[in-house]
Amino acid sequence: MGKLQEAQEKMDEVKRKLDEIIVLGEAQGVKVALNANKVVTNVDIPQIILDDGQKEQIEDLLILAFNKGLEKAENVAQSEGASVMKEMLPNMPGF
Repeated sequence: MGKLQEAQEKMDEVKRKLDEIIVLGEAQGVKVALNANKVVTNVDIPQIILDDGQKEQIEDLLILAFNKGLEKAENVAQSEGASVMKEMLPNMPGF
C-alpha cells in the first residue's frame, strides 16, 4: 500500500507543479495563456484587432491560439508525467 500512496502523492505533486507552469498560444497577436493542466488563465486580444470589428477573424485567431496553447500544455504535462514515472520505475523500458 505504501507504493500506491507514494505514487498518488507524486501525481498530486506533478499536478501542483503543472498549475504553476504557464504556456502561451499565439496567433497574429492574439494570445491565450494556459497552465499545463490546460486551464486558461488569460486571453489578450490587441485593440487593433478589436477595432477592425471582424468577428470571424477574431474567432479564428482565438481558436488557433487556444489550440496552440493546449498543444504546448499537453506536451509539458506529458513530459512532467514521464519524469515522475522514470523516478518511480527506473528500470522500466520506455521511461
